[in-house]
Amino acid sequence: MQRPFPAYAATLLILVLMALWLLWIGRVPICECGFVKLWHGETMTSENSQHLADWYTPSHILHGLIFYWLLWLVARRISVPWRLAIATLVEAAWEIVENSDAIIERYREVTISLDYFGDSVVNSVADVVAMWIGFWMAGRLPVWVSVAAFFVFEGVTMWIIRDGLTLNVLMLLYPLDVIRDWQAG
Repeated sequence: MQRPFPAYAATLLILVLMALWLLWIGRVPICECGFVKLWHGETMTSENSQHLADWYTPSHILHGLIFYWLLWLVARRISVPWRLAIATLVEAAWEIVENSDAIIERYREVTISLDYFGDSVVNSVADVVAMWIGFWMAGRLPVWVSVAAFFVFEGVTMWIIRDGLTLNVLMLLYPLDVIRDWQAG
């Protein structure tokens, strides 16, 4: 039986390296407001994506669900702890790309996120932890619960803030005026 410690150490190292990279490229460690909230529920403010959790946290939980099931499909022979390390590498890479000037500008050009200036480092770290939660959920709950969680998280987020994982990806890759208009409404 494989020992999980090396995989968990690699997972934690990926998280630390991501945080250091984000600091190195100039991301703010915490909200420029000077403190960290557990929850920030307003999306159209400069404090969005600056605290531990916000309305985009459910999308990171969904990343964990998706990564778990994709890795289960394509890498079943790899132990679950190493699959978590792979998922963490993908999530950390996304956090780095998402906080690049090019993607920040893309969000500001094609979505309603005009005040988006990127995530704080504490928010990016919390986003990876949210992915871990989704990964853990997918590994322990029946498949139907993971599927239901996906639709509930997406539905509630779309209903409350007119955004979510699906719309975020769509608008980043193929922006539609009708969706931008609906989101602005």
